[in-house]
Amino acid sequence: MATLDGTFSLFKHTKTCVVIPTYNNVGTLGGVLDDVLKLTDQVIVVNDGSTDNTSTYQDRYSQINWISYEQNVGKGWALRQAFKLAFELGYEQAITMDADGQHFAGDLVLFLEASQQNPGALVVGARNIQAEGMPAKNTFANKFSNFWFWVETGKSLPDTQSGFRLYPLSRMKSMRFFTKKYEFELEVLVSADWRGIEVVSIPIQVYYPPENERVSHFRPFRDFFRISVLNTILVLLTFTVAWPIKLFRYLAHNKFSAVVKEQLQKHNENHVKMAAAFGFGVFMGLVPIWGFQMLTAAFLAHLLRLNKVIVVAASNISLPPLIPFIVFFSFELGKLLVNEPVDFTAEMMYYLKDQVMQGNFYHSLNEFGYSIVQYILGSLLLASVAGLLIFLTSWVFLYIFGRKKRRQSL
Repeated sequence: MATLDGTFSLFKHTKTCVVIPTYNNVGTLGGVLDDVLKLTDQVIVVNDGSTDNTSTYQDRYSQINWISYEQNVGKGWALRQAFKLAFELGYEQAITMDADGQHFAGDLVLFLEASQQNPGALVVGARNIQAEGMPAKNTFANKFSNFWFWVETGKSLPDTQSGFRLYPLSRMKSMRFFTKKYEFELEVLVSADWRGIEVVSIPIQVYYPPENERVSHFRPFRDFFRISVLNTILVLLTFTVAWPIKLFRYLAHNKFSAVVKEQLQKHNENHVKMAAAFGFGVFMGLVPIWGFQMLTAAFLAHLLRLNKVIVVAASNISLPPLIPFIVFFSFELGKLLVNEPVDFTAEMMYYLKDQVMQGNFYHSLNEFGYSIVQYILGSLLLASVAGLLIFLTSWVFLYIFGRKKRRQSL
């Protein structure tokens, strides 16, 4: 554990401040500030439109930075304003803690130590959610939030609702946020993970006063509703944006991609033939022969004397995160090729309803079979168009890359 003087120096050396948002916590704010000021004077307090006597503390604690405004907006907005000021003051890290006395100032050092062990990480203090005195609604909200964080990032955290955190401000300058209340603390975690910022957890102490002494501004119905809306949006972004980006990053850096790069450099093939390998691989990856695409692609590449490694690599386009989009666009393009096009969503719902609720299985099967024809024709069209586009794009890229390489060799 660092000494008192060492802690003051450590906060300054790491350019770390403590951020405390407050709303009507006049009974506990003074004690929290007294404890924090024993360790550092690099503090920002945000008075989020308090209607009690919180403003009187501003003169008493004039050695720290204050942000005050009359209208209460929410914790997320208060934190965003504090981060903005912290950027302007040159801080590279900010530790946030609550003003209700639940957090122990002594744990601030744990965050600094965790940050030194995990440079650039967002550190979350994990409470013991089974601790005596923790409100049942808090336990449920935490488990609810933990689950959706896992869905949206593929990672587990024991306490996504904890307000005791260290934020790596230097890595968050380009991040933009939209929420203003409690849901901000989930938004920032998911956004940080999507930006490649590591999120780590450390155990912290927590104090829950007797129920008659608690000051809570959490409104279960309204706040759960807002969190649910946020999770709906984040899940949609997860499947349409975050996962595809992670997929392309993976393909660009894994060992298999390194083999492809080696093949590109190893074989002295002309640009047209190499571009054809890319285009043909994508075509084979989209044709509706699930389970046999790579094997068929490798066999045909051998017959066509195309680079087999490139063809097989490009045929991997039909990975699980992209399959729903491939199926959807195949059905949509198939509408152009059949006399009586079927709407994909409506037909699937009709098929299930007719089979399960009415028992008219054979009629549904016939309709579904007609939809399969539309899908197959559409997938062939999608494969042809995508393959042609990849061929043209690859040829242009290889041509430009070849010119630059020739110039460097002169």
